[in-house]
Formats: sequence, structure tokens, C-alpha cells
Amino acid sequence: MKNFVLAGNPNCGKTTLFNSLTGSTAYVGNWPGVTVDKKEGIYKKFDEPINIMDLPGIYSLSPYTPEEVVARNYIINENVDCIINIVDVTNLERNLYLTTQLMEIDVPIVIALNMMDVFRKNGSDINIDKLSQRIGLPIVEISALKEENIDELMKVAIEESKHDRKGVTIFQGTNLRHLVKDCTTAFKGIGVANPLFHAIKLIELDELETKDHPQLVGIVKAFKETYSDETFGNDLEAVVADSRYKYITENLSVLKQSGNSIVNKDNKSDRIDNVLTNKWAGIPIFLLIMFLIFHLTFSTNFLFLGGLFKNVKPSFEGSAFEGLLWTSDGINSIGVIFTNLVTSITNLLSDLVSEAFSSSPSWVSGLVVNGILGGVFSVLSFLPQILCLFLLFSILEDSGYMSRIAFILDKIFRKFGLSGRAFMPMIMGFGCSVPAMINTRTLADEKERTVTIRVIPFFSCGAKLPILTAIAGGIMSITNIKNADIITYSMYIIGVITAIVSVLLMRNTTMKGDIPPFIMELPSYHIPQFKSLMIHLWDKAKHFIKKAFSVILASTIIVWVLTHFSFDYQFLSDQNMDQSILASIGKLLQPLFTPLGFGSQLSSYGWVFVVAAITGLIAKENVVATFGSLAACIAGTMIDVEATGGDVIAVKAMISATNISVGGLLAFIVFNMTTIPCIASVATAKAETLKGKFKWTLLFWLITSYIVSSMVYLIYEFHFTILIFEAIIALIVIAIIIHNKKEKEKIK
Repeated sequence: MKNFVLAGNPNCGKTTLFNSLTGSTAYVGNWPGVTVDKKEGIYKKFDEPINIMDLPGIYSLSPYTPEEVVARNYIINENVDCIINIVDVTNLERNLYLTTQLMEIDVPIVIALNMMDVFRKNGSDINIDKLSQRIGLPIVEISALKEENIDELMKVAIEESKHDRKGVTIFQGTNLRHLVKDCTTAFKGIGVANPLFHAIKLIELDELETKDHPQLVGIVKAFKETYSDETFGNDLEAVVADSRYKYITENLSVLKQSGNSIVNKDNKSDRIDNVLTNKWAGIPIFLLIMFLIFHLTFSTNFLFLGGLFKNVKPSFEGSAFEGLLWTSDGINSIGVIFTNLVTSITNLLSDLVSEAFSSSPSWVSGLVVNGILGGVFSVLSFLPQILCLFLLFSILEDSGYMSRIAFILDKIFRKFGLSGRAFMPMIMGFGCSVPAMINTRTLADEKERTVTIRVIPFFSCGAKLPILTAIAGGIMSITNIKNADIITYSMYIIGVITAIVSVLLMRNTTMKGDIPPFIMELPSYHIPQFKSLMIHLWDKAKHFIKKAFSVILASTIIVWVLTHFSFDYQFLSDQNMDQSILASIGKLLQPLFTPLGFGSQLSSYGWVFVVAAITGLIAKENVVATFGSLAACIAGTMIDVEATGGDVIAVKAMISATNISVGGLLAFIVFNMTTIPCIASVATAKAETLKGKFKWTLLFWLITSYIVSSMVYLIYEFHFTILIFEAIIALIVIAIIIHNKKEKEKIK
């Protein structure tokens, strides 16, 4: 099987092309650095399948960033049959800088000139034949977004892969040609593959090259000593870069003819930016957009029109779908409508299964209906809201808006000790902590990476969403609050505030360091690709369902078994669940959570909140799955509700059985949002942090979650405690300022 790689700058449409070629579920983002790891897929339209490798978006093959090292090592060291170099024709000069480096490698290359539809629509044109002749490589015009001409691109690439190609350089007509020749000869002499590429990197005194071949550095130093500084200067890397840009400008950019509509296009983006990135309005607009996203996803009083529906009967009244579209509280949002629909379907399925097992032993029906289905269905009922949230976030990302937010926040983040680039992995944390932590590889400073990895779990991922929604529904049942979106949004804000305070604390104490500069290309605004959005949603749904029927399924069975057996292996009925193995473990740990509001102050069954939080360490979805598994037992003994009545009813059963307060419920949410994340995230954090830092990261998560959730509970239940916490915080701030001041004086 032939092996092709896609290489190009960030935002050139590379990953969009990858999705079109392979049908892969790789996510397409609209900011630099979203593709940190290489992604692999298969192109199957020809007789012989082609392996396609999607490399990180890079600007050069110099080792300035982890992405460039990944791409460079793969192209140089792996068996690559053809490089498809994606070039954004609307940014031709900048994109061709990478092309001039790829040309130096002994691998067949095809140029995919992307975004030609936009380019010509804006009144511009380019002589493709002359460009191909001057650059010495075949060029195919494509539109990755519209999937135009991509099969023709693959035909040309396959044909090129059949022939060997030797690298060429743009330095033949420059003063560096003799040095390039000498270094290339030296690399050939020691049997190094791609000698021309390595020779030019050695001339640049490239960090990786000088480390791998220190014996050849003398050739470059001798050359520099032979010529005066007026000829080359002291920095040959700058000379090489300048020569590349001169070559591109003199030989290639003259082929492009721009029309007036390019200016109009830029002005359109500028006009939008004048509003969305305004110095004063940018952040408030962002917060408003975030609230609207949560309102569309979670609100049971859409647009706050509840007053108009007080005397209106719910749709499907008296049926299993009662309250699907609206209730007396108001119109349901899109997320709530689909969640109600899924819940209604799962309830019907549970009823059917319960009838099927009616003649079976009680432990069999209990395990299947209450243990397995109760837990799994509780989690699946949140899938619509999770997908709705992901869809809305993806639209913001793919439209180019999130790149602007990173730019806006850079100035603010610098006051906290981070660059604006850290915002991108943080905001990815709302989707999943695992890729978000991996994405921190785009951060150059190790201390900044560690700090960012530690606070990413505070940006609640989709797995934590069921906890927020279920508890919010429970709070609504015992208070006058009728808007779950307000509760959920507030909890997300608390997570963000916790992250900001944590960053400030770490960057002024144990994780001090310089803030690296943040340079970022802002892509033009565009309408997101529908296919890309659907691929992303399908990917999220697939992984969520897979987890529901693997890790969560296994967990719910274990929870049910532990709640129905005692330490002496006696089977217990639902009424005796308080004597089970799980109850004993929960009661042992319960006092530790008293300052958080779900400890010893709760009545019987208070241990269920502790147990749910512990199972959440495996997968956060397990928290609600545990509620679903235990709800039937509690409901059967404490309150008169249907055992399979859904996640909110499960929480209501917990509230009724334990008499937990609103403050305790809020603290429970915050604790699960900020404590140690799921096993997958923990493993990723361990892999991405420096040796010796991981144990402190685990301790940081535990201490932070305990402190913040305690504050939430105590301040909500005992308002005067806010004064105590303010005094403690003030003392900590003063101590840090005094300590840092003394350290600066020592340095002076």
C-alpha cells in the first residue's frame, strides 16, 4: 500500500482535504495547531487503496514547535511515496515558504492549490502552467471545502509516486550555492538519506541537525570565517530565510493577479471584527454568545416566555411524551426537546423489558432493569444535549470566531501568566480533556504547558454535562428556580473562575516563568462546512455510545452487585441496600465530605453522593449512571416514583432520601467538575507532563476541588463565611506579593 502525506500551513484546508479523501472522523478546526498528532486514513476510490497521513499544520520544517518536529521526522524517516503539499492560493507567498523546504527532500511532490473557488470568485487569477514550470512540480487546482477536483489530485499524485525524484534547491543562483554543494557532498559521503535537505539545515545551524551531525558543523564555520560579515552576516539561518522569500517574491508572486473584490472580502471580515473583537465589547459579546449556547441547550423556558404558557396544557398530555415541546414553565429549548424524546423512548423500552422479566427472579429483573438499563439509559438521555453543545461550539470554531477570542484574551491572559495560545486547548476542554491536553504541545514553555494541563479539567467536558443537568433538574424541583440553563451556565463560570485563580496562583509561586510571545493568523470568517460538522458530531456520538456500552455498562453492573450484597456474601433486597458493601464503603468515607455539604450532615442514604463521586473517577458519566442504578432502590423504599423515570427523578429520589440542601447539591457539582478527571484524562496528563510533576498535578486537583466546593457550600448556606474567605484570600495575596518582592530584591 502506498503511503501519502498531507503537508501544509495551518488553516490551508489540509484537514478538510483529509476528511474528503478518507471519510475520516478527524476534526476540522479553524485555528492553528488543532491537528497536533498525525491522523491516518485510507483513500479507496482506486484499485489500490492509498494510506493518507494527515500531518500537523506547520509553517516550516525547522524545529521551532512540537508540530514541526512531528511533521519533519515523519517525512524524513518514514517511507513516504508522495507528499501532497496543500497551498492556500489566497496566501500564496507565505504558503510557498514551506514548499521551498519540501522541494529539498528526495520524495515526489504534488502541489494542491486550494481555495481556487474563493480566489477566482474574488476577481483574482493565476497562471498555473507558468507557476508549475517555475517551481518544477505538478500543480492541481482544488477546493477541499467543496470537494472539487480532489480525485484528479489523487490521480496525479499516484502517477508521480511511480517515479523517483531528487531534491532541488532554490539556492543554485545564490552566494550560498558552493556551501550547499560542499555540505551535500559531505552528507552523501556518510550515507545520509535526503542529503540536500540535511545540508541546508546544517547551514542554518539547525538545532536537530547540529546535534545529530556535530562532526560536519566545521564546514559551515569555516565558510563563515572565509567571507566577511558584510557578505553574509553572522546569522546564516536569517540569510537562508531571506533567500527563500526573495525567490518566492521574484519568481512566483508575480504570476498572481488580484482583483478589487479581495479588498472587499477583507473589509467584510474587518467590519465584523470591529464589533466582535472590539476592545470594550469583545468579552461581553463572547459571554453573551456562551449564554445563548447554554440557553439553546438546557433551557426549559426558552427566551423566558414561560408566562405565556401557564394555562396551556402540555403537548401529548397523558402520554409517555408529555411535556415534550413545552410545559407550564415555558417552551423547551432544542436540547431539552430531544432529551425529553430520548428519555421517553428509553422509559418505554424499560417498561417493555420490565414486563418481559416480570416472571423472572427479583434479582434478575433488578439487575437488568434497575442496574443495567437504569444506569445506561440515564447516561444516554443526555446525548442530545451533549451533541447540541458540541455542534454550537463547533460552529464557533469552524467559522473563525474562536481564533478571534484567543487574540482578544491574549492581553488578559498575559496578566495571569499565560499567552493567548493557551486559550485554545482550554476551550477544547469543553469538548474533551484528552485532545485538549494533547493540544498543549503547541505551547513552547513547559511551565505554561503544565499549568494549562492542570486547569483544563475545570473547563467541564461533555462527560460532566449529565451531572450538571441532572442536579440542576433536582435543584429546580426544590426551589423556585425554573431555568436549568442559568444553573448550568453559572457552574461553568465557576469552573472558568477556578481555572483563572489557579493559573494566577501557580504562575506567581511554583510555576513562575516568562510568557512566550503569541503570534497568530486570523482566518477569514466563513460558513462552517456541514459535512465537517456532521462528521464531528458522529464521532462524538460514537465514542459516547461506545463508552456507555462498555465502561459505563460494566460500572453499573458492579455498582448494582455491590449494593445488593453484604460483606458476608448475603444477597440483599432493595429495602436493605443500606447494609451493602457499597454502603459500608460510602459511610466510611462520608465524614470527609461534611465541609462540602454531602457528608455526615445527610440523613440515611447520604453515602450515595460519595459513592457516585468515586465512580466518576473512572468515567464522569458514571456519576449519573450510579444515580440511575441506585434510584430504583431508593425510590422503592423512600418515595413513590417510577423506578425508571429518568435522571432527574433519580436525583429527586436522592434528594428526598438524604435531605441534601441546595448548597450541598451545588458543591457536589463543583467537586465533580474540578476534581481528578476520568482515567483517560489522567493517563493523558501523565504522558504530557514532565517527570515528577504528575503526582503534584493529582494532588492539585484533589485540593482545589475540595477547597472550591467547600467554599460554594459554606457561602451558600452561611453567607457570613464569605467575609472569612475574603480575609484568607487577602492574606494569601499579600504573602505572595511580599515573597515575590523579596525574591526580586535578592536577584538585584
